[in-house]
This record gives sequence, structure tokens and C-alpha cells, in this order.
Amino acid sequence: MSIFSLQRFKLTPVSATLVIVACAVCFGLVPVFVRELQSLGNGPATIALYRYGFSALVLLPFLPLEKHKRGGALLVAGAGAVLGLSLIGYLDAIGNAPVAAAGVVYMSYPVFAALFAWVMLRQVFTWRSLAAAGLVLGAAALLLDPSTLSPEVLIALVWAIPAPIAFGFLVVVLSGMAGELNSLERTVCGLTGSIVGLLPLAIQEGQGSVLPATTQEWGLIITMGLATALIPQVLFTIACQKVGPVRTAAAGSCELPTMFIVGWMVFGEAVGYREIFSALLVLSAILIAPAIGAKPRAQGLEASVA
Repeated sequence: MSIFSLQRFKLTPVSATLVIVACAVCFGLVPVFVRELQSLGNGPATIALYRYGFSALVLLPFLPLEKHKRGGALLVAGAGAVLGLSLIGYLDAIGNAPVAAAGVVYMSYPVFAALFAWVMLRQVFTWRSLAAAGLVLGAAALLLDPSTLSPEVLIALVWAIPAPIAFGFLVVVLSGMAGELNSLERTVCGLTGSIVGLLPLAIQEGQGSVLPATTQEWGLIITMGLATALIPQVLFTIACQKVGPVRTAAAGSCELPTMFIVGWMVFGEAVGYREIFSALLVLSAILIAPAIGAKPRAQGLEASVA
């Protein structure tokens, strides 16, 4: 079965949540490729371009050109461009800070997704939305201990903050604002927007060239594109339309414990009780996050969401 037939799958809220969790695990593998490409002399803008470029080329035939789809396409592409540019700071943090610390900064995006959903989709803040966001914030606060981080690491983590803001925005756009675009069209528009935003900076980093120089780099780029962008991004886009932005963001936070495991097994970073408890908080957020909430804000915090 080809990837292009995946959008026909009919998902329940439970199965869609599990799909998002699986995609988040794939996203959590990004540090493995990032650090390897950094060791070969590639900068953060170039690495971000490599991650999305392969997938964008594969999906390019699905770029929507119909007049009635242009508004949604431009909105998704704009959100993708913002995310692509913001990832530069996050990828730089992965190279200069512990993977777990960079991960907890990025995993704050459920809070921003909930805020954007409230403002842009009029999705009410229920107690479940607030509790899910609070649990993820608690996990982040538990791990970011200034006494154990150098000033250089803290600065790198501060520059990573725009990435979760941008991803929270993209989650809301993909799940509720893309109009008549199907899943593949949403995916290719977001990826194309990222490429457009990143290409000038990548060219500047590469002093006029962005093509990989060695067979090893080509292999890493293709593997990274398949494992962390093309397949999981299509599945993620399909599933997020089923469960809405808040549960999408909470389920996507499974990327955090995945990054703990990657940091421990691949880079030899310590994983203690604090990291384990943080991961449990994230998993708790998944269980209580509402599937879909699109009720008027006037109903207040007490409104319930199925």
C-alpha cells in the first residue's frame, strides 16, 4: 500500500491518538540525525532544509493549485515557513544542550496550541485542556534546573523557545483552519512553506550551495526524511484532523520520553527519577486531553468536551 492511500483510512479518536503517539516517537529520533549532520559540518538551517526537502519533493505532485484551495494552501504554507525558521534555534539547541533539556523546551508546544485554539478556533478552555497543558508545563519545569545548566546552554535553550510556539500554531492550522485541503495537500503545503523560508538561510550557511557533499550525507538525509518527516508527517496530519489541536499536542508530547531514551542510549546522557517522572506527567496529559473542542468561549471553563 502506498503512502498516498493513507489519507483514506478511517480513524477513531482512540486510533488517531495512537497514530499521533507513533509519529511523535519518530519525531523524537531527530537528534540522532541532527548531531550526525552537525559533526559533518552542516548548520541548523541546512539540516532543517534537508529534513523537509526530501519529503516536499516526493509530495510536490499533490500541491493544490485550484483557485478555491489557495487561501488554505497559503495559510498552511505560511505556518510551515514560520515553523521552519523557528526550528533553526531548536536544532542549534540540540547540538549545544542535553537532548532532554532541548526536548522539554520544545514539548511546551501543547500550551501554545491550546492558546492558539482558543484565540483562532474559539475552542473553549475546559478543565481538561488546562490540566493537560499544566501537566506538560510541569514536566518541562521539573527538568529545566538552572543550577545544572551553563549560561551557554541556557542561551541556546532560550533561542529554542520560538519552535514550540510555531509548532503549536501549525497544529491549530492543520487541524482546524486548512479549509478544503486534504491530508496530503496540507502536508505538502506545510513542507513547501518550510523550504521557502529555510532556503535562503541554508544557501548562506553553505556559501552558495546546499547539496550534500558525500554519500554518507545523502544516506542520512534520505533516512531522516523518511523516518522523521515524510511518513510520520502525513499520518500526523491525517490524525490531528480527527482529534483536534489539544489532544494532538498532548499526544505529540510522547516525543519527550523518546528524546530521553535517545539521549540515554545514543549520547550517554543520564536519565534519573526526575526524567522518568516528567515522562509520566506527559503520558498523563495524553489521557486527559479532550479529543475535539469547538464550543463558544462564552460557555467558560466549565464546559465539557467529549
